[in-house]
Amino acid sequence: MYSIGQVSEMFGLPISTLRYYDKQGLFPKMERVSGIRKFSETEIEALRVIECLKKSGLEIKDIKQFMDWCVEGASTYPQRKALFEKQRKRLEAELIHMNKVLDMLKFKCWYYEQAMRDGSEDQAQNMIPDGLPEDVRRAYENAHHD
Repeated sequence: MYSIGQVSEMFGLPISTLRYYDKQGLFPKMERVSGIRKFSETEIEALRVIECLKKSGLEIKDIKQFMDWCVEGASTYPQRKALFEKQRKRLEAELIHMNKVLDMLKFKCWYYEQAMRDGSEDQAQNMIPDGLPEDVRRAYENAHHD
């Protein structure tokens, strides 16, 4: 069993956040000893899932719905799976978008490095796209295609 302070340190979360989660019903089976919250491995695992869902962009009310489904039991497996599938697909799309952004940054870093070396952008401009180094060309193409 862990104290709220220990869990706060483990997850890098403020104690107030853990209290808020508890008040929202995200730890439905949490034990209390003389009114003091005691986090078991069940709450620790729940907190891992809660933090994952939060980082995936889910709101607390939707996380609460997920936790309610968990309490309801096996009949809610399809809803739980659908929730994770939806978040996975959303994050995969976001990763594709962010990789395009990252590739544009990679290309522009190379481009301006080349321009600084040459004293102008002419040489770098003339290399686009076929004369670019392979890794830079891949980044350029990914950044410029929808």
